[in-house]
Amino acid sequence: MAKEFTLHNRVGFKVTRLARIMEARLEKQLSVHGVTRQMWCVLRGVGMEDVNTPSGLADYVCIARPAVSRLLKQMEARGFVERSGIYDDKRYTEVVLTELGEEKMKVCHVLVRELNDHFANKLDANTYDILMDAIDVLTDGEDVKLMRL
Repeated sequence: MAKEFTLHNRVGFKVTRLARIMEARLEKQLSVHGVTRQMWCVLRGVGMEDVNTPSGLADYVCIARPAVSRLLKQMEARGFVERSGIYDDKRYTEVVLTELGEEKMKVCHVLVRELNDHFANKLDANTYDILMDAIDVLTDGEDVKLMRL
């Protein structure tokens, strides 16, 4: 990028550009399996982190509750998850992965790990730790519920 453009020297521009590069690459890889990035986050949350309620998933993925509801409907239609009322009370919903959802989670986990390794390996361990700490500092206290991640 040209150094004469001050836009390119802004933290927001640089972070957004990196996020979009990573996003596009991951979306392309996941799409082969019929999974989006947000679906991957839900698959991981339910299957690997024991987050099994819509409100818990909204907090886990850092997106608004209505966005999770729409996402779960899409995932249910694709056969990745099932939702059921807890204790026969429809106000409390539990989300579980189907057998297909488990398969998608496992195959996509490999893709996500490969993408993360690709970018993490561009940095030495110390620089990586500094970057991760800096991102935590920049996002600390920013309690914004996004409609998409």
